[in-house]
Amino acid sequence: MKKTLAQKLHSRKIKKPNILYLILGYIWKLLFYKKYNVTPIFKTDIKKVKEPYILLSSHASRLDYMFTAIPLLPKRFNFVAGYNEFFRSHLAMVFKLLRVIPKKNFTADIYTIKEVSRVIKKGGNIILYPEGMSSISGANQPVAVGTGKFIKHFKMPVYYSVIKGGYLTSPKYDLTERYGKVEVVYDIMFTKEEIEKLSPAEIEDIINEKLYHDDYAWNKEVKIEYKINGSIAYNLHHLLYYCPKCKSEFTMKGTNNKIYCTKCGNGAEITNTYEMIPFDDSCIIPNTQTEWFNLERKLAEEEIKNPDFKLTEKVKLGMLPKYDYLKDQKTSEIVGEGIITLDHSGLTYTGTCNNEPFSFHLNTSEIPTYGMCTDLSRFYTFYKGEFMEFYPENETVEKWFLCTESLHRYHNGKWRNFNFDKK
Repeated sequence: MKKTLAQKLHSRKIKKPNILYLILGYIWKLLFYKKYNVTPIFKTDIKKVKEPYILLSSHASRLDYMFTAIPLLPKRFNFVAGYNEFFRSHLAMVFKLLRVIPKKNFTADIYTIKEVSRVIKKGGNIILYPEGMSSISGANQPVAVGTGKFIKHFKMPVYYSVIKGGYLTSPKYDLTERYGKVEVVYDIMFTKEEIEKLSPAEIEDIINEKLYHDDYAWNKEVKIEYKINGSIAYNLHHLLYYCPKCKSEFTMKGTNNKIYCTKCGNGAEITNTYEMIPFDDSCIIPNTQTEWFNLERKLAEEEIKNPDFKLTEKVKLGMLPKYDYLKDQKTSEIVGEGIITLDHSGLTYTGTCNNEPFSFHLNTSEIPTYGMCTDLSRFYTFYKGEFMEFYPENETVEKWFLCTESLHRYHNGKWRNFNFDKK
């Protein structure tokens, strides 16, 4: 019987990267390093560290594999990347050649632990992005549940990198890249002795604090220009959907270099440094895009306190293919359509799958957040280990994220928010 792509993937015995890693790495350095103006800053020169280690990195953008690894050549690393990405034709072969380890994000994955262990026992190095996916807002999310136990289990030295300017180069709301500057700061996070003394929760607290970075606040100070041919605000309303002036939702529109409310006219011009300049004195615009995003989070946290809270949306349902890789940059195959509902019981899908009636439910503890493959047009979760991607009819994705995360925390879910002051 022919093996499925999933069976083939989980039958792999991952080894340390071979010479192909160096060949591809130096080619990418030649093609992209100057293009993105990458500047490494070594507070600890981790290129000279001889013993194997884990490198934890902030996850600013979809380009982070280059930002973190190229400055460390000729050191080789096994990356841990999202399971679903291995089903995309333009990534599948590269991931196989580079010996990348798959991980089902925001859910337990025993295969990942086994393969990380296999690499470590052979003296390999691991690069991990503990947030689970690249930044949505320009600043960090807390690390995924279980990160502290993972670090505690392997008892290896841990180093880290913080990527500055990565989100501004490749933001989540628009797939068009912008060129300015990227700084990558490297330092030590834990010695083996420190890990022994710390609890998993204490480890996660330290990781969250050391990795935290807000690209918009950073560039407010350094004022680096990012070249984008006048469309710096395109699709920004996918992220900033709430009008701070008339308090309407989904009336904002991002186009060219402006974001504005189609209902009341509130808005701003956005410069190539991402500075938001209000149209006039009557406009109400937060200081940065991150502050605007955080305002939306606070509103979601208040909204879900209503016991009758409910979100509904018509969606198309996508799943991963069984035998043939996804082409044309697709992230899933459309297999059905239906309605998703979010309330205090959790998330429910009711509709069809492969021309048959299909429904499922996940309670709030099972969905701390969602995954997002590319931009803010769709999102995914896992049900019984199967990848489920939703394509909403309306541009509401960010509110689904904020309300789902708020419900998870409201009902004492394990994935908590930061417990330090973000500056």
